[in-house]
Amino acid sequence: MVARLIVPEIAERYGRSADTVSKQWSTREEWPRPVGKRGRWLEYDALEVAAFVRDHVERELVSLDPQRLYTAQEIEAATGIKAATIRADRSRGRWPDPDDTEHGAQRWSGRAVSAVLATRRGYRRRGGT
Repeated sequence: MVARLIVPEIAERYGRSADTVSKQWSTREEWPRPVGKRGRWLEYDALEVAAFVRDHVERELVSLDPQRLYTAQEIEAATGIKAATIRADRSRGRWPDPDDTEHGAQRWSGRAVSAVLATRRGYRRRGGT
């Protein structure tokens, strides 16, 4: 028997809101097709949902040298997180202050970047990273 999940169960399993699952994830082309219905909810194959989350939601692990200093542009190239997002997150307290500001360049250690990435949820935008 195929394990089937409905939106509230998917949300609980992956630690997201039901709105995120129904309004963001399930609207993507890559989202699995329904395999049935339970009450008012469509049912989805649990293995197909897991594959979607693995391929489109979970953040890929990035290997950064913990001792090296990275600019926002270098972090963007390595992780896909836009430099503008880093600046915005700093102003909102979601990104640490730079480890080095010599010559006006803001740079973060690979260790600091890795620590931030470990706490961020991953979700790749459509047509982007």
